[in-house]
Amino acid sequence: MKLLIVDDEETILETLELKLRKEGYTVFTATSAEGGMRLFKQVRPDLCLLDVMLPNRSGFDLCRAIRKDSTTPIIFLTARASEQDRIAGLELGADDYIPKPFNLSEVAARVKAVLRRTVSEAPQETLTSGNLRIDTRTYEVFLNDQLISFAPKEFALLHFLVRHNGQVFSREALLDRVWGAETFVNSRTVDVHIRWLREQIEEDPSHPSRLITVRGVGYKFVG
Repeated sequence: MKLLIVDDEETILETLELKLRKEGYTVFTATSAEGGMRLFKQVRPDLCLLDVMLPNRSGFDLCRAIRKDSTTPIIFLTARASEQDRIAGLELGADDYIPKPFNLSEVAARVKAVLRRTVSEAPQETLTSGNLRIDTRTYEVFLNDQLISFAPKEFALLHFLVRHNGQVFSREALLDRVWGAETFVNSRTVDVHIRWLREQIEEDPSHPSRLITVRGVGYKFVG
């Protein structure tokens, strides 16, 4: 499998590359967000290891750029280990967050775990939850075997939440993961789309049992 490491500290870059090559991975490296994005487009890695504190553009910026059109697993490696930074990284779509200094064997183990989890969570062609069925090949949604018409973003939001059944996402995280980080829409857009979805799939939209509001946090799908 191919790994992309982006870190401006040469020593860390070299030791990580050596360790992960010994683990059997093909490793590509870059020292800036710009160089990392160029390599990402060229080699399409199976997983990215990104430092947060990069010159010019941060690892968070690079993560946003990658997440615009890819679900490639991302692990942050950074000296910024505060809880706020950790949450920010995960909400941007990172799969793991490892503070520096780190143990090389732990990094290798985390890489293996994320790749294993990603393979097991590969998108299914059909997602089913009770009487709700989502066909990702035809972009169709069925409730009690009756076809429901959805606009593209409504479908994308429902599919994302059903795929991450039980996980809570803030409005900002949903905007980033479904609409894209550089789409300039208000967070209220998420509320509007959730209301539309509830009107279509909930028995009683005023008392939803599937698309749940988690007060002060965001939304989750339960099914």
